[in-house]
Amino acid sequence: MTDTAAAVLRLLDERGATLAVAESLTGGLVAARLTAVPGASRSFRGSVTAYATELKARLLDVDPALLAEHGAVDPRVAREMAAGVRSRLGADWGLATTGVAGPDPQDGKPVGTVYVAVAGPEGFLEARGLLLSGDRAGIRARTVSVALDLLEHSLVSGLETPGESPRAKDREDSGGKGCLQP
Repeated sequence: MTDTAAAVLRLLDERGATLAVAESLTGGLVAARLTAVPGASRSFRGSVTAYATELKARLLDVDPALLAEHGAVDPRVAREMAAGVRSRLGADWGLATTGVAGPDPQDGKPVGTVYVAVAGPEGFLEARGLLLSGDRAGIRARTVSVALDLLEHSLVSGLETPGESPRAKDREDSGGKGCLQP
């Protein structure tokens, strides 16, 4: 089985492209998975772990009104985190995770509610909503895998066009529990 982190870094390196990551519920696990790959520094610029809601606005340029109205667990927040980290760290691609790993619900969202997003060149954004089952560690691990899969899919598919491309849309994944309607 090919490690997705290694595949993503290879694809980025082949394109001469860079990546930055914004994490919330995963708390640095995406960055750790990427930096475990030898040679990651050729494409991986860095990451921001914005666990506290106000840091999403301050460090990642997420709209404070959006956070106030919908909370941190929202597909638009994931998109803005991906775009914000891409811009703040000067990368070609941005990847973001936000959600509820538990043990308690957050912002009215049940445990297992997760959003991952990709921002690419020309401002392309794609988000995927998940409703995952399992314990905290399992939800976080699955989120890392889904985020890297989404980025790999975006790189392979060449999804580098601005927002209104037919392929630039919210995506859903059952992740073991059910689909979200973002």
